[in-house]
Amino acid sequence: MGIRWPRVLTPKQLSQIIQSEKNPLKALQVFDEAKFKYPTYHHNGPVYGTMINILGRSGRTAEMKRVINQMKDDSCECHDSIFVSAIRSYALAGLTNEAMSLFKSLPEFNCIDWTRSLNTLLEILVEESKLESVYQLFLENSCRWEVKSRAYFLNLLMNVLCRMKRSDLALHIFQEMSYQNCYPNKESYRILMRGLCEEKRLNEATHLLYSMFWRISQKGSGEDVVVYRTLLEALCDNEEGEEAISILGKALRKGLKAPKRCYKQIDHFRCQNGADTEDMKVLINEALIRGIVPSSDSYSAMAVDFYAEGKIDEGNKVLTEMHHRGFKPSVGIYEAKVAALCRAGQVDEAVAVIDSEMMQKNCVPNILLYNGVIKGLCHERKSTSAVKYLERITRQVGCAPNYETYETLVDGLCKDGKYVEASKILEQMSSNSFWPRVETLNSLIQGLCQVGDLHTAIMCLEDMISLASTPNIQVWQSLLDSICCENSGIEKQLQTLL
Repeated sequence: MGIRWPRVLTPKQLSQIIQSEKNPLKALQVFDEAKFKYPTYHHNGPVYGTMINILGRSGRTAEMKRVINQMKDDSCECHDSIFVSAIRSYALAGLTNEAMSLFKSLPEFNCIDWTRSLNTLLEILVEESKLESVYQLFLENSCRWEVKSRAYFLNLLMNVLCRMKRSDLALHIFQEMSYQNCYPNKESYRILMRGLCEEKRLNEATHLLYSMFWRISQKGSGEDVVVYRTLLEALCDNEEGEEAISILGKALRKGLKAPKRCYKQIDHFRCQNGADTEDMKVLINEALIRGIVPSSDSYSAMAVDFYAEGKIDEGNKVLTEMHHRGFKPSVGIYEAKVAALCRAGQVDEAVAVIDSEMMQKNCVPNILLYNGVIKGLCHERKSTSAVKYLERITRQVGCAPNYETYETLVDGLCKDGKYVEASKILEQMSSNSFWPRVETLNSLIQGLCQVGDLHTAIMCLEDMISLASTPNIQVWQSLLDSICCENSGIEKQLQTLL
């Protein structure tokens, strides 16, 4: 079907038109054609961003590069997020050198903030263990006025060094942060504290905590409790119970500004000589929960940290304390809880969080929560149950399924051998302008051939071709094998596609 061009074209209208195209090459054709149809029309940054995203998601990096160069020649104002998307697309295609070349060419674009682009590229280089390139890139760009903040990168570098068991170098970077015109934030302390404790550098970790008292915790920020807990548990593991209790008292008084009753209820006798180490951790955590500065942010920080570590019971205690103090848990806490339960294989309990617990607390799930449960159910080979949540999402006001929702369901159903049901979800996915990955379509077509549904397999093949993609050789073989069992009419239908 042809494009219905408006009388006067705006960049916003063109973005909508090209987003509705399934075939990325057809979308690019429309994008290019617009300038010839409307001599006074000019692309702006957002419409370039839309086109670059479409090409990047479909793996059309050569065409994406051409559009990026066209944007540079147009000298239109463009946002940093466009380059973030392009850098990630290059990285997914294994073209890290192209990503670096793009970043180094940013002075040629009309872009005044490179912070996110730099951070994204540095993350990618760190993941690929190209630390020399990371160091060189940071030296060349950290002092440019287009880079608004260096804290994120320095935290990233400290995190890498701590994972490499070089917390001594991470500590050196931490101490040099002020010379880079930036100051440590809560994430800086959290990363370094964890690294020092994992290497049993508890003396330095203790000094780090004391420096935190006057730099960050002067007003008794309850979010700092995550850092305190890391050191206290490390001391317990090292059989330094008395030192842990001493520091706990200081953390409650100076860091959390807790009332005296909170730090007078610890049983010192039980903490002597390293006895009852796990029990002591429980007592310390309970003291921190009671002594925390009452606020949603404080409780969220501690609960999310517990769930991230897989300590579900401790996280639940924070939720109980929140309810007792009259605070309503945030959706973020439930996201962390559901993720922890799914990682632990407790999918039924994760389902109960959405179906029961959140409803009782008048908390409405968001798409991240639904996706977490759907992913957990599909991982446990319960994809049929997961489909019910798609129906629930579509009925919920203010919530809509996204690409991850559909992709997870289609993959899950295929793994469970439910290819016909997967094809129905794929149909919904396409009707909402979400286009599946080539790998997903390959798996689905092959499965449909195995169950004898050649008609639906050919329809999926048509979808693949409309996306300017082609099946792999195994899929062609499956289709040809199925055709041999069908009548000549279907064989002619396939030949028209070829």
